[in-house]
Amino acid sequence: MTDIFTTTAVEQGSVMLFSHHETGGIMWTGTGSRSVRKDIEFSVPFMAPPFVHVSMGLIDIETSVNMRTDLVVEDITAAGCAIVFRTWGDSRIARIRAEWMAIGPGHDPAIWAVD
Repeated sequence: MTDIFTTTAVEQGSVMLFSHHETGGIMWTGTGSRSVRKDIEFSVPFMAPPFVHVSMGLIDIETSVNMRTDLVVEDITAAGCAIVFRTWGDSRIARIRAEWMAIGPGHDPAIWAVD
């Protein structure tokens, strides 16, 4: 009989989603509905999809127009997730850095059962 022991695993990271001011990218030069997606791969897969929290660690925007932002996590699996940033209208976003934390079931090979 094989017992599977789990622990609560935590992983966190920081990722620059884009820097469009420097490159003339669509978040800085465009208008209307726009989005950027960044795939995140966990260093060690969880045993099941974890809960993932995301927040803005840095936001650099044009202040003469309205700031419209939406930052979400999508497609969460045991192996990774996607961070998606959206804006719309005439908002001009130069760059965004996202901070994330995943918390979920992890396997601890140091724990084992003795019959």
